[in-house]
Amino acid sequence: MDSLLDTLTPWRHHLHRHPELSCQEQNTAQFVCARLGELGIPFEAGIGGHGVVASLRRGGNRSVGLRADMDALPIHEATGASHASTNPGVMHACGHDGHTVSLLGAAMLLRDDPSWSGTVHLLFQPAEEGFGGAQAMIDDGVLTRFPMERIFGYHNWPGLDAGTIALRPGPLMAQGARLAITIHGHGGHAAMPDLTHDPVVCAGHILVALQTVVSRNVDPLDAAAVSICVLQGADADNQIPETVALRGTFRAMRPAVFDAVAARIQAVITNTALALGCTATVVIERGVAATINDPTETARAQRAARALGLPLREDIPPTMASEDFGAFLQTIPGAYAWIGNGPATDGQFLHNDKYDFNDAILPLAATYLAQIARDALAASA
Repeated sequence: MDSLLDTLTPWRHHLHRHPELSCQEQNTAQFVCARLGELGIPFEAGIGGHGVVASLRRGGNRSVGLRADMDALPIHEATGASHASTNPGVMHACGHDGHTVSLLGAAMLLRDDPSWSGTVHLLFQPAEEGFGGAQAMIDDGVLTRFPMERIFGYHNWPGLDAGTIALRPGPLMAQGARLAITIHGHGGHAAMPDLTHDPVVCAGHILVALQTVVSRNVDPLDAAAVSICVLQGADADNQIPETVALRGTFRAMRPAVFDAVAARIQAVITNTALALGCTATVVIERGVAATINDPTETARAQRAARALGLPLREDIPPTMASEDFGAFLQTIPGAYAWIGNGPATDGQFLHNDKYDFNDAILPLAATYLAQIARDALAASA
């Protein structure tokens, strides 16, 4: 473990210093390809954008996929770490640097282990952060060019004890969508509001009305969330603008609930705007599918964690955060885990400017991924 940690930590720090946004992961992909080349593991690059797939083949007729994401976020880092981002306004605030490196670690372990037979495909995925990288790889034929019977992945999870594996069957992470709203009114002087149709006031009513979409339209035993995070209007404090823009997101665990929430959002916005003398344009950009773990593959992954003696949590509740691994799970069975990153002190949760991946879990994550691959290849079905 210490030797693996000594190898993986500098790799992770390199990627953390040089983060790249979704769809721009060219240097990250080149780094992955260089390490795979040094390990003597064949790979193909440029899949679904900057995606890379490495393949370990050793006879047998079983196959399995392991996946890690590579992209960073448009956040200015405030960790003060010696390996902090050197790319202003971009940082690995979600730990994809650690995911990428732990998958490289799993590749090392599997390469050096003669006990298994079959094929392991290692998917280094671009553009997870809301840009459809998983689907792009699928559209580029990754599941037909690199056939796999099942697929596994993980996300680090601040607030969960470091090295603890959290796995549950069924819904784990929500289906998400981006929401863009433009309210069209009639602008004018702030001192003469009677001559306008004020889109700012309209936006206020829409913000409040949208809070009823979940509370009054979704079964309390279901899960959904609607959040408006951006409001943009005039540039002058004495001007009622012609338009106001709102942006946000909504999430749901079940497809039927997601569709119902989408329809209700559209109706609430359109009719509230009309009632206040405005009109509204609503664009719903459907994002990733919900991440729904296959029960059989979840049990397989849980057995792998137990075999390694890793702490296992089966009681973890799902989250309304989204993860595009669900696109793979719509096509082939698999399971997605959380691996504890340790305490989320001082708000250092995912997508926070003070967040950092815990290097200590790199060898644990690599070992866990390698063990799942071995177990999957040894399966009779």
